[in-house]
Order: sequence, then structure tokens, then C-alpha cells
Amino acid sequence: MPGAEAQQRIGFGIDIGGSGIKGAPVDLETGELTAERLRIPTPSPSKPKAVASTVSELVAAFDLDPAVPVGLTFPAPIKHGVVPFIANLHKSWKGVDVPALMSEAIGQPVIAVNDADAAGVAEAVYGAARGVPGVVLVTTLGTGIGSALVVDGTLVPNTELGHLEIDGADAEDRAASSARENENLSWEEWAERLQRFYSTVEMLFSPDLIVVGGGVSKKHEKFLPLLRTTAPMVPAALRNTAGIVGAAYLAAHGYR
Repeated sequence: MPGAEAQQRIGFGIDIGGSGIKGAPVDLETGELTAERLRIPTPSPSKPKAVASTVSELVAAFDLDPAVPVGLTFPAPIKHGVVPFIANLHKSWKGVDVPALMSEAIGQPVIAVNDADAAGVAEAVYGAARGVPGVVLVTTLGTGIGSALVVDGTLVPNTELGHLEIDGADAEDRAASSARENENLSWEEWAERLQRFYSTVEMLFSPDLIVVGGGVSKKHEKFLPLLRTTAPMVPAALRNTAGIVGAAYLAAHGYR
């Protein structure tokens, strides 16, 4: 059993997605995973009790010390722990107190945070935005467009900028990575749509840095050079570990 000093350096992060639930312990000094990430398929239907049971199974696989802070990401806004609306899991999640449900399931306190917010915090603390003062905008391009706004190291939660209406449409319906794939757009065609999105959010928030994450960021050289923004724009550094890392960090720092 690790000593108290070691325990203070470790947090545990859980990333709940529509297809998989992933978790791993995190070194809070470096942001690196201290053990191989475990993934368990998200149950179908993805109702609260079923997902909570899967989270309990995942945590049990690591035999965590009760002193380790546990953070969990969720694919929806989280307002004071409660889900106001849901898109990528079962509709019965609406109104659920996620920290209460998960804390009961695993037998120790859990904090819950929007998945894009967790990724944004991870990039600000350990990744591409580390040490950058002012306003940092982190976006995740995937099935939708996730967003996180971090101001001088403080998270402004639940921005949901992918749902801005731009040119009469939900921004993510036209500019998410899934739109490029579904409509067979060239990188240049997709970049035109991204440009419209980033120009709009830059006008609204005047960020000092824009970080672009999501799976497609692995191919950032194909589209980031095509975009023009006033703020520097860089690819995310943590990629698929960002949610886990950000959740663990926020749990260790008393996020509510």
C-alpha cells in the first residue's frame, strides 16, 4: 500500500463516452498515467444504474486506496453535479446527480465534470496551454464540437460552443470532424467551415491561445495551416488521455 506522500501525488480519472468507459490512475505532478488505461464498453442501454455499475467494475480493477481522489468526465453539461440535458447517453440521465450516483456506486467521493472541460483543464495544466496566462480556448473536434474556456487557470464550465448557431445552423452540425467524414469533404472544404466557427468564437471571446483537440488533431498538419486566427492556434498535446487526466486533477483540487 503506497504511503501518504505517494497518495497525494496520485488521482484517478474516469472518462465516460457513448461507446466506452475508460479509467486510469494519474501522476498529478506530471499528468502521466501511472498504469495502463482500462476500457470497458458502455452498457446498452446506457441508463444511469447500468453505467454506474460499469464504473464500479472499472474502479475495482485498480484496487484504489480510499484516499485517492476520483474524478469523472461526462458527455453533457454538469451543473452543480446535475445533468440538465443529454445527447450521447440514455435520455434518463436528465436531472441525475452524477457525483451522488457514482459516489454510492464505488463507495468513495467522486466529482463529475463535462468531458470537454476536463480535457481543457488537462491541456492548461499539463499540455499545450501550460503556463499560458489569460484566456485559453480548448476545442475538441469529433462527433460534435466540445469546448472549454480557461481564464488564468480557472475553468469557466459548460460553454457548449459547438451549439452556437452560425449561418442558421448548429456549428457542430457543419464543422465537427464527423461532418467532414459524413459529407466526404476535402480538408480544404472542411477548413472553410472551421474558419467560420473559429472566427465567430474568436470574435466573442478574444482568446490568447486556441488549442485544437479530438482524434482528428493527430492530423493537424492537414487543416490547422489552412486556418487564420488572431490568437495562436496549436494542436492538443494530451489527446485521448486528456479527459482522464483533467478529471483526476480537478478531483484532487476540490472541484465541485
